[in-house]
Amino acid sequence: MTTAHIPAPSTRAARAAPWWRHYEVPTLILAVAIYAAWAALVASHGALPGWLLFVLGGYLAQLHFSLQHESIHAMRHLPQWLRWASVWPPINLWLPYPLYNRGHSAHHVNFHLTHPERDTESAYHSAPAWAGYGAAWRWIYQANQTLAFRVVLGPVLRLYKLVRGEVGRIYAGDFSHVGIWLVHALSVAPVLYYVIEVCGMSLGKYLICFVYPGMMLGALRSFTEHRWSDTPHERVAIVESNLLFGLLYLYNNLHHVHHRAPTMPWYEIPVHFRRHRAAVLAGNGHFYYRGYSEIARRYLFRPVFAPVHPKW
Repeated sequence: MTTAHIPAPSTRAARAAPWWRHYEVPTLILAVAIYAAWAALVASHGALPGWLLFVLGGYLAQLHFSLQHESIHAMRHLPQWLRWASVWPPINLWLPYPLYNRGHSAHHVNFHLTHPERDTESAYHSAPAWAGYGAAWRWIYQANQTLAFRVVLGPVLRLYKLVRGEVGRIYAGDFSHVGIWLVHALSVAPVLYYVIEVCGMSLGKYLICFVYPGMMLGALRSFTEHRWSDTPHERVAIVESNLLFGLLYLYNNLHHVHHRAPTMPWYEIPVHFRRHRAAVLAGNGHFYYRGYSEIARRYLFRPVFAPVHPKW
């Protein structure tokens, strides 16, 4: 697909953008709203039933993760320190923002999309790696291609991969990430102080009602947004969902639009898709789902694709 298929805003239009667009006002307002809602929800945790805290806590945790994703790509009119500061508080606890920033940036080399070793977010495995797995790991990775496993236990696999990689890095004599983790620990401390000391929520409850459901919602979004195709842009899906999930993912569910125009602000993505729907779907080979309910119907207990990469 060539860039002519999806018109891009002209340079003149970009210069004529309103002041609120230039200063990223919608995104900054969203950031303030997320932190205010998070603080209020944690403070009122004792008055809410567990299931509601699980739903709302997970939603806010994933929404914050989506905001971090936005800061990597967009918010370009703001200085880097402000982009980073607006998303730095680690309310998700588990992933340092610099590591997410670095890994996700590598993911956006479109030619390498789905590559088991070069794409940091690939769910594929190379044939040599697969041959080296034992029967148990093969079963786990096969099950991880179903939506039920990916959402419920996928976060455990992701944490395992993170810990294994970081520990392996230290054993190999590479201490380049130690400073990142130390700063992350210092950043986590005030978050947990507010959660535990100020609001009286146990760490276990916070992990169960905020961190883990947030990771589950992240696993839902990423479950089938990429697949192998000879054409790089046909490896990126469009999931046309409702406002609830669109806002949750800051319209990253319209993923092909994001990969074609990574710096496009979240609030412009659905407008762009509606205006150029036919061209967008032609460009990604109609790799399209009507919503997450369709994905669940098709792949809840059935593998979305074979885990061994068909080419790499």
